[in-house]
Amino acid sequence: MTARIIDGKAFAAGLRTRIAADVAALKQARGIVPGLTVVLVGDDPASQVYVRNKGVQTREAGMQSDEIRLPATTSQAELLAVVTRLNADPAVHGILVQFPVPKQIDPDAVIMAIDPAKDVDGLHPVNVGRLALGQEGFVSCTPQGCLMLLKDVLGDLSGADALVIGRSGLVGRPMANLLIRENCTVTVAHSKSRDLPSVTRRADIVVAAVGRPEMVRGDWLKPGATVIDVGMNRIALPDGKTRLIGDVAYAEAVEVAGAITPVPGGVGPMTIACLLRNTLIAATPK
Repeated sequence: MTARIIDGKAFAAGLRTRIAADVAALKQARGIVPGLTVVLVGDDPASQVYVRNKGVQTREAGMQSDEIRLPATTSQAELLAVVTRLNADPAVHGILVQFPVPKQIDPDAVIMAIDPAKDVDGLHPVNVGRLALGQEGFVSCTPQGCLMLLKDVLGDLSGADALVIGRSGLVGRPMANLLIRENCTVTVAHSKSRDLPSVTRRADIVVAAVGRPEMVRGDWLKPGATVIDVGMNRIALPDGKTRLIGDVAYAEAVEVAGAITPVPGGVGPMTIACLLRNTLIAATPK
């Protein structure tokens, strides 16, 4: 068996095209241009690249893209004042504070300060709670993208035995709640789980989000399972270069799984596309 390769890059491109069409329609019908403001504190190189890519894709979708760059010495009070100002700005429909932030700033305080109606990253407790209760709200972008890819491959997920490996608030927990909402039978595994290979072999769907390079081996998988690899691990090579790999041993898994996301080119492109989708939803009058 050779797995179907789930092309997240192509799916995300199609999603962005549909979003751009909806943005143009909203502008024509209501005169509204969705606005996303990203706040970056400090000069983390990876964050700078990510913020730049967000800006490019936001503008390509026809949205207003703004960036606020603050020095690494910014205090928590100063950052919260910026968030408060953005909350009150009617032209700003989505607010995203890029993490990580410097150590003098409490990320939870920042998340709490964002208006839940502008929380397009889906991290505010109000939106997290709505998801847990099966209500409408903003969903964290990466798990939302994972769900879209799963439904594109499998269609109706009802009754599937789904395993989420990882319990972070950013991916694992919201992913589990999304799968519960799709009527899956959901197991969440983590560092304290016993006999993880046996647990994995029962799953029709495996979402790996633990941040450990190639932890999930091919012989852990149920033949024909659908595997979503959220891992983004950069490893050093003998020649001094680096390579990006996932949490799943891809070369092994592709011989067992029914479908699998590659790294890179799988889940990664979906995150920004879902951020744009959330911003469009935030801008659309209810």
